[in-house]
Amino acid sequence: MTIKLGGIPIQWLMGNQQPQVGEALPNFTLRDQAGKQLTTTDLIGKPLLLSVVPDLRTKVCSLETAQFNQTASQFRDVRFVTVSNNPVKYQKNWCAAHDVTQMEIMSDAEGSFGKATHLYIPIFRHLARAVYLVDATGKITFCQMVSEISHQPDYQPVIKALQQLLTNPK
Repeated sequence: MTIKLGGIPIQWLMGNQQPQVGEALPNFTLRDQAGKQLTTTDLIGKPLLLSVVPDLRTKVCSLETAQFNQTASQFRDVRFVTVSNNPVKYQKNWCAAHDVTQMEIMSDAEGSFGKATHLYIPIFRHLARAVYLVDATGKITFCQMVSEISHQPDYQPVIKALQQLLTNPK
């Protein structure tokens, strides 16, 4: 897939191929709002919606995170997590200013997630935009890579896949 920013193709992502449906979520570490380090194992155990955004300081990332924060209230049995490269302190302030309380915001400022998932774009110095659904065992059941970084994901297929995951857990 070609990733674009403002319609211009950008240097492809770091590493090989991004995680695919049917594969296990790779091993990585992130930091939560308290600065605590969490691993892949800490995130699984119940269905997980993983929203990957480049930078919470942008309008599109803010809108996407707000949308999934609102959606999270409808799916109490799902863990909603947004990952960005923003430092924990910035994320914490952003969440307070935007009343994000239904989902967790985690930092990949150290780059572990971006490297493990091959979603880091070196020339852009941020993560690509993607949404993953992961079952309770850590297997990816849905992936939506957003080809234009300045666009939001298509939420309807995500919600439909989330409903299907909850109806047919494996």
